[in-house]
Amino acid sequence: MKRIEPLNGPSGSFLELLNHQSGAYSPSHAGEVSAGKFQEIQATTILAFHFSEGVLVAGDRRATAGNRIMANRVEKVIEIDGRSVLAISGSPAQAIEMARVLDHSFRYYRRTQLEEMSLEGRLRLLAQLLKENLPMAMNGVGGVVPLFITFDPESNEPRIYFYDILGAHFEGTPFAVGGSGSLEVQGILRFLDRWGPSGGLSSISKKDAIVLSLRLLETASYFDSATGGIQAGDRIYPVIKLVSGKGVETVGEDLLKEMMETEVRGV
Repeated sequence: MKRIEPLNGPSGSFLELLNHQSGAYSPSHAGEVSAGKFQEIQATTILAFHFSEGVLVAGDRRATAGNRIMANRVEKVIEIDGRSVLAISGSPAQAIEMARVLDHSFRYYRRTQLEEMSLEGRLRLLAQLLKENLPMAMNGVGGVVPLFITFDPESNEPRIYFYDILGAHFEGTPFAVGGSGSLEVQGILRFLDRWGPSGGLSSISKKDAIVLSLRLLETASYFDSATGGIQAGDRIYPVIKLVSGKGVETVGEDLLKEMMETEVRGV
């Protein structure tokens, strides 16, 4: 049996452990893939904004390949380790794998270091995954442009970060958006935060935040064919999660159905 040499010191890095033992996570080897050989599945639209109790994160469910609708049940808002959320636009395949690596990395660090990974460590780890995915993205496949929402124990509040395809990250205050439907959503959020309710977006209630997110995604689907609309007959609703000091809460389909009927379509 082949002996596996230990790591040089307890770094607490799950990604380092994977690559040290077998090179298990190395997406850059796929850099020779050509986008012209197939149509990659893409996902949009995602958004996140602060409200009175934390941060709301939402995404539609559609995935497309060119002008074809490939799926209407894609999970674009993924919970990570109970206190963070990754919202994805771009390639679902690569983004979901990144979410798995992040989740295992955060948990591995907690077990080996007996403490939570720092906010800066979390941000840098996702940046590293995006940088290692760059060869595929430069070839026109596998590109991921995510939003990352995580609870910061030092400030005692959730924080929103958006990334570019190279791994650079920026804090979104009070909101961030991504995907092909983001132009319409971004304009509305800016208007509401500047001239909307007193106190801006961060002052609105939980109910109003959920209603706003449904209306924003419905608006995006009206102008952007790659953004999936709400299909009540098939019980296909957006994925909406709330991040706060209590952890990550998923808004249930029954509540979404009720709000769609009374606050969106019934208006």
